[in-house]
Amino acid sequence: MFGDFVPLFLMIALALGLALTLLAAAAYIGPSRPSETKTMPYESGMDPVGSAHERYSVKFYLVAMIFIVFDVEVVFMWPWAASFHSFVESGAGLGVVAVLSLFTFILLVGLLYDVKKGGLDFEQ
Repeated sequence: MFGDFVPLFLMIALALGLALTLLAAAAYIGPSRPSETKTMPYESGMDPVGSAHERYSVKFYLVAMIFIVFDVEVVFMWPWAASFHSFVESGAGLGVVAVLSLFTFILLVGLLYDVKKGGLDFEQ
């Protein structure tokens, strides 16, 4: 069984070896002329203003979590949509649609709850 994975492990080892070799070569061969301007933080072509340790609003993290939830929803729905035709042919189409509808309904209830609680309202 282990013999089936030897080509995969060999390819991973070669990819890691090449990546590390190229990084080391760039570090040793490439020019290194640091200056004060080059070592400054870069913010969209402008000089940085204020501290880099400012606190973000909790709403930023809530919106990020909502994005992740709906991103995961798409990841779950894509294979379902790709194989829906085979579900219909096997006679399980209605059951699969019911399960996915329940999944989508639960996510919709969560989104409506978040909107009602003001999770997407940034004017406060």
